[in-house]
Amino acid sequence: MTVTDTPTRLLRASARRSYDPDVDIDWSAAPDDEHWWMQPERTSLYGTALWDGLTPAQQRELVKHETASLVHMGWWFEVILMQGLLREVHVGDPRDPRTQYLLTEVGDECRHSTMFGRAMQSAGAPAYGPPPVVRRLAQKAGWVLRGPSLYAGALVVEETLDRWQRESMHDERLQPLTRMVNRIHVTEEARHVTFARDELTRVMPRLSRAERRWHQLLTAQNAYVAMRCLVNPQVYASVGIDPEVGRRAALANPHWQESLRWSARKLVPFLREQGIIGGPTEILWRKAHLV
Repeated sequence: MTVTDTPTRLLRASARRSYDPDVDIDWSAAPDDEHWWMQPERTSLYGTALWDGLTPAQQRELVKHETASLVHMGWWFEVILMQGLLREVHVGDPRDPRTQYLLTEVGDECRHSTMFGRAMQSAGAPAYGPPPVVRRLAQKAGWVLRGPSLYAGALVVEETLDRWQRESMHDERLQPLTRMVNRIHVTEEARHVTFARDELTRVMPRLSRAERRWHQLLTAQNAYVAMRCLVNPQVYASVGIDPEVGRRAALANPHWQESLRWSARKLVPFLREQGIIGGPTEILWRKAHLV
């Protein structure tokens, strides 16, 4: 099957297997204090003296807040992606299966974003989001990210978070709500990942050297900002840790750095093969702890 066949195949798959979180998740079920919101081993302070100094109840509370931060960032990046997809729809042919699949993916992402918002609401955690400077930059990024950098940027967020979700959706230590949200997201994001990978495979060979360098830069910047913003420092205040102290400990934490590299283990070789990772911008990937 060629990459040009992919949208038609994904449209059929979307028709066969899609979820409605409003129906498929029991939002009336109350969370309990005995289950984690995500795997503690994947959180930013795990393995540090700060983590060891917390009581079990505080550790669970911190994990809940970190989960809320991760979910909010996933929500935020999906909104940026939807803007980019709709710009492609705007110049597309409505008869083309590719345009029709772009609209289908936007529909999926709309449901995911609503689902993420309801999950944060169920957890009773704040909407942390990115820092103000990143919000301002994103207003420009929504217009700058086009073509390869749009799809590569989507993969940076989708594939890294997908590894966390695949690991967690069968972990019975976690809240049932977390596992179901992750199961829905993993199932539908698999189609989005396939589409983005095929778009890169189709477009990258056509680029000039200058165009390739431009998309390398945009994607590296996106990767660095995304990884640095996953955990808002204010989450540490939920258990009495000074946010700056917590942030410094997290950035220096080898366990957290390894979790980030682990999350990108399938993604990085593909992006290298496509020419998205390479050249002087690779230093940003290293600073993001993705390579």
